[in-house]
Amino acid sequence: MKSAEIRDAFLKYFESKGHTVVASSSLVPGNDPTLLFTNAGMNQFKDVFLGGETRSYTRAASSQRCVRAGGKHNDLENVGYTARHHTFFEMLGNFSFGDYFKRDAIAYAWEFLTSKAWLNIPAEKLWVTVYASDDEAYAIWHNEVGVPAERIIRIGDNKGAPYASDNFWAMGDTGPCGPCTEIFYDHGPDIWGGPPGSPEEDGDRYIEIWNNVFMQFNRTADGVLHPLPAPSVDTGMGLERISAVMQHVHSNYEIDLFQHLLSAAVEATGTSDLESKSLRVIADHIRSCSFLVSDGVLPSNEGRGYVLRRIIRRAIRHGNKLGQKQPFFHKLVKALAEVMGDAYPELHKNRAHIERVLLQEEEQFEKTLDKGIAVLEDALAKLSGTEIPGKLVFTLYDTYGFPVDLTNDIARERGLTIDQDGYDAAMAEQRARARAAGTFKVDYSAVGLDLPATEFLGYRQLAEQGKVVALIKDSKKVDRLVEGDDGVVVLDRTPFYAESGGQAGDCGYLEQGGNRLEVRDCQKQANAHLHLVHVLQGAISVGDVFGAKVDANVRQATALNHSATHLMHAALRKVLGEHVTQKGSLVDSERLRFDFSHFEAVTPEQLKTIETLVNDQVRANSAVATELCDMDTAKAKGAMALFGEKYGDTVRVLTMGDGFSVELCGGTHVARTGDIGVFRITSESGVAAGIRRIEAITGTKALALFDQVESLVDAAARSIKANRDNLLEKLDALVAQNRKLEKDLAGLKTRLATAGSGDVLSQAQDVNGIKVLALNLEGADARSLRDTVDQFKNKLGSAVVLLAAVENDKVSLVAGVTQDITAKVKAGDLMAHVAGQIGGKGGGRPDMAQGGGTDVARLADALASVLPWVNAQLG
Repeated sequence: MKSAEIRDAFLKYFESKGHTVVASSSLVPGNDPTLLFTNAGMNQFKDVFLGGETRSYTRAASSQRCVRAGGKHNDLENVGYTARHHTFFEMLGNFSFGDYFKRDAIAYAWEFLTSKAWLNIPAEKLWVTVYASDDEAYAIWHNEVGVPAERIIRIGDNKGAPYASDNFWAMGDTGPCGPCTEIFYDHGPDIWGGPPGSPEEDGDRYIEIWNNVFMQFNRTADGVLHPLPAPSVDTGMGLERISAVMQHVHSNYEIDLFQHLLSAAVEATGTSDLESKSLRVIADHIRSCSFLVSDGVLPSNEGRGYVLRRIIRRAIRHGNKLGQKQPFFHKLVKALAEVMGDAYPELHKNRAHIERVLLQEEEQFEKTLDKGIAVLEDALAKLSGTEIPGKLVFTLYDTYGFPVDLTNDIARERGLTIDQDGYDAAMAEQRARARAAGTFKVDYSAVGLDLPATEFLGYRQLAEQGKVVALIKDSKKVDRLVEGDDGVVVLDRTPFYAESGGQAGDCGYLEQGGNRLEVRDCQKQANAHLHLVHVLQGAISVGDVFGAKVDANVRQATALNHSATHLMHAALRKVLGEHVTQKGSLVDSERLRFDFSHFEAVTPEQLKTIETLVNDQVRANSAVATELCDMDTAKAKGAMALFGEKYGDTVRVLTMGDGFSVELCGGTHVARTGDIGVFRITSESGVAAGIRRIEAITGTKALALFDQVESLVDAAARSIKANRDNLLEKLDALVAQNRKLEKDLAGLKTRLATAGSGDVLSQAQDVNGIKVLALNLEGADARSLRDTVDQFKNKLGSAVVLLAAVENDKVSLVAGVTQDITAKVKAGDLMAHVAGQIGGKGGGRPDMAQGGGTDVARLADALASVLPWVNAQLG
């Protein structure tokens, strides 16, 4: 069976067993800061298992794309060198949320694997493991399924602590956990290795293909296991591993999916070494890189983007090892779409975008790779011992963009190791410096307190009564806040919008009789709205009922900007292309800021078109509609889900401009597009590789800007005695006149500097037939020095000339060397020698160099050092 057929069979089997087939979630976990990437099938159901979310179904099945290449789950170094490690893999999983448990989970797994109607794997080829004390699972396997006792292995606490076992799963140190049972496939006696639990278990004969996790306990901080009221099931089977079994091959890289990618890698790199591990690395990495880019991740120097950059650069490095020095990696996207595009149509849709991202990264890395390798090679030539120092590893990363994995790869090829501890220490120092340089506000959502939920009423009203259900001061729950206190108020119901989706939280007041609190912000923790307050008068206690009133003017101004953001997002996609996706936003009452994926500056013409499209929608004054529906219905309407956001079963769809913009959004908005008034873009800039930022204003802020520009134009016209009709004409004339004057002045300074050239040139001293001249030319400036140096070189013959000019307490330097002696004396070296003495630097070609410094007092000594320096160079 082909990989695609296995995936399809798995989902159809569990659908026949009453499971809802759920689409793979993004590789970027929605609103989950604990995960770098989606690394298991259960990630998207995490809140369901924890009890914080309910779904319309209690059974689910999925084929989840996963990446393990950073953080705790990091297989990157092993990829390409083993038969089964990957940065990207697909996890086939079935899940029960308080529905069936061990008996059904085991029966389903066995039937799918061994039934003639499905995979038809010989039962005698399968072994199972259970947690040592899980007699229930053992009995099901032995007594009901019929697996012989000799092929059922109990695995105890083999990791040095209670419940620390290959067969006991935990979400963390506390929380849901439970025993698991794994199914292994026996590849046969011709492969070395022993069954799980044996001394030879690390061999390749017995390979785990399925894991059934039985979440039946909640572990508290004291280590005690408490039975869960609704035990659940989380299972996983790697598509690549089961494909190897079904296709009768031993390595995952031999399955149909990888064979196509390996062939493409051979063609792209032009290699004849078909057994090279580098081909495996490239074939693996194109999957993770393509899917990460498709899911909105772009290469950068931090977080997810840094991990993506590491994987791309590791692939490029292995292509270079195969002899390919030109960009090649992006060419494999086509082959990937051919083998996985039917299951994941976004590969076809985003192919051009993915190729462009990868090509840009290849071109960027090429500029630094040669320099970094030269530095590393030089260091290795001087290395004593077999360990590359951690500081060097860090310098390669920090200065030349080398991921530590790449340096480690090169080290492994040379039989060397890297000083990982030294590298980690250098990285920690850099992070500490970065933290010290930044400022942070108090993160009230991180206080870790169990807070009651708040009912949000702010879509329809801006004032409401609410009961105080919790108070927080200094990150601790309190019963009372008094006049002068800063703290947090949690109400059972509120009209205050809590910061979310890029929209700033509301501000306003809480009032009750003579008690008055200013609400300066509103944040969110789980389902609780946290009103960040300062007590102006009186006090507030838990149980009190207060009137909550949102500042209507601030809310309305924020709504204008938020609605305009949606219209601008749609306009950007129409003008620049559908590759444009949101990468971040900030919306408050003053402005809107929108970050989006795009690889070049947006031209003034494009910005004007975008602005016009938005204002066209504003003038149309169409109604803004909101609708609650399920995700499938929302997608059918064309609604865009935003990068990094997590959505439940019911979503809020916002439609603007009669379908011009359709997005999922929980924010507050205008009633009609005309309420925005006017939209004006104020700036466009780049914030990271492939990320652009637009800032804009609306309403009265935009009108105020128009007034400001009008006043500025009038003032400029008065200043040059013009009117609006001829303002540009007069400005152009003034600029042309100024340029002519600057040119004339430069010519005068050059003539002044060379007016007494006969006397000046007589000061040149002879060193072995070469004229050496080092002077401070009074009256010259930086622009005239170069022309003067050229004139002096022509008149002196074989010569070394260094001229200085002092202007505004800064020294400008120009050095020139005639071509006939640059083999012995280089202008760049001379410049470094002189500039370094006056607190500056410089450089250039062997025959011409420029530089400068700030220590004017040391200039005379620096010039005097030129003659002995030249003498030393000539030997």
